[in-house]
Amino acid sequence: MKGVLESYSFNSGGIPVMVTITLKKEDFVPTYTVKIPGIAAGTKAFIETKLKSELISRIDLDISDILNPKKSEEIKKRFFKVAKEVIREYLKEESEKKVNLLASYLVQNTIGLGELEIVLADENLEEIAVNNSKEPVWIYHKKHGWCITNLKIKNEDTIYDLASTIARKVGRQINVLNPLLDAHLSTGDRVNSTLFPISSFGNTITIRKFSKNPWTVTTLVNNKTISSEVMALIWLAIQNELSLIVTGGTGSGKTSFLNAISSFIQPTHRIVSIEDTRELTLPKYLHWVPLVTREPNPEGKGEVSMLDLLVNSLRMRPDRIIVGEIRRKREAEILFEAMHTGHSVYATLHADNAEQTISRLTTPPIDLPREVLDALAGIVVQLRHRRFNIRRTIEFAEVHKNGKLNMIYQWDAKNDIIKQVNPLERISDLLNLYAGLSPKEIEKEVEEKKKIIEWMVENKYFGIDEVGHIVANYYRDPDYVIEFVEKKKKWIF
Repeated sequence: MKGVLESYSFNSGGIPVMVTITLKKEDFVPTYTVKIPGIAAGTKAFIETKLKSELISRIDLDISDILNPKKSEEIKKRFFKVAKEVIREYLKEESEKKVNLLASYLVQNTIGLGELEIVLADENLEEIAVNNSKEPVWIYHKKHGWCITNLKIKNEDTIYDLASTIARKVGRQINVLNPLLDAHLSTGDRVNSTLFPISSFGNTITIRKFSKNPWTVTTLVNNKTISSEVMALIWLAIQNELSLIVTGGTGSGKTSFLNAISSFIQPTHRIVSIEDTRELTLPKYLHWVPLVTREPNPEGKGEVSMLDLLVNSLRMRPDRIIVGEIRRKREAEILFEAMHTGHSVYATLHADNAEQTISRLTTPPIDLPREVLDALAGIVVQLRHRRFNIRRTIEFAEVHKNGKLNMIYQWDAKNDIIKQVNPLERISDLLNLYAGLSPKEIEKEVEEKKKIIEWMVENKYFGIDEVGHIVANYYRDPDYVIEFVEKKKKWIF
């Protein structure tokens, strides 16, 4: 007896897709079943074995055109047009709607990622994992965690071909001599691939999906990742240009959290972001320049490192600097130097708690002197609780001189709430120094922002531009926004 956990549908490049997630009594993980209405198994096989080669033979394209991301839409249109002609020749009786469906599927299997292309369009997925050709594809679902699918890659050569195509599109190689690939698709999705025998069971592909609808402060409060009170305090800190670091383990939501709180930056400030792979999506109302690193080419030339971008960003007159992740000593030194010279900085770091964050910053390989840490105002710690499939902000600590910490908020796991455990000290002093705010005024500001956040949550303003629009208006005319909140009026976008 199958227990259906969830069913939904989505569109993948003109292909309607049905998804059913089930959990049998004897299974340990859910099964994610993909079905394309209107395309039978026999038709799929015919497309993949016969029509695919027919389509390729009819289109005369230079390989550089196919690999050029700027020409991807133009190439798709050309392939789609010829695909329709090919299908019409073999399936003369089919309707226009059916021909369009089959042509879309044929194009995806010819110049796309085949079966993987279909699930890439599912916004509910965070990860897609191919472990080898012997077992089904796995996916990580935002709601149900790891699921096994009904999709399977035909053989090891097909996995290698997919990885090789991705590599060529970004000017990289993956082969016996270079069996590891870390790259990204034109959509921003991050791809890692390994080849046998480095991966003992076969060739692998792991795709971390780039969220087109990123988490916002309201999403985080609504799903209990953080309380409105703590988020309001973070808002006040960012408004007054205090520097923060977001830490946590792998998959804890560090970058998503950093992305969300970036909405609190004033539209009048210039933001420069630096990442290895584009993951940030900021509101369109912000003055934002995104920079991305570049790997060296096969000859070892043309690399643009995070350090290069960090040094260069200081010449771009930024008011705020956002860094995807601190990894090396020189990067951290430049970052903290930027803080000391008047830039407010926001970054992520791998660490499981606030104390470990200080330890990582002050020991090799980063190894900063403790004396520089007072440029940092606070540390926000994220946790991914795999057992319950939840993410939570578990600590918010302020940083004192020499890296000493004052824990302000801490997560109570038993009751699933975040509690204030100590009063503000250094952040209170900084807000008094830079903004002239007394402890009572700070309390009033936090309460006001808390009400705005809760009003946005209540009205389901979860879009990145919706939140950005309201925050931008708050900076321009706070009383105008407060009037909407107090009267519980709907916002007009």
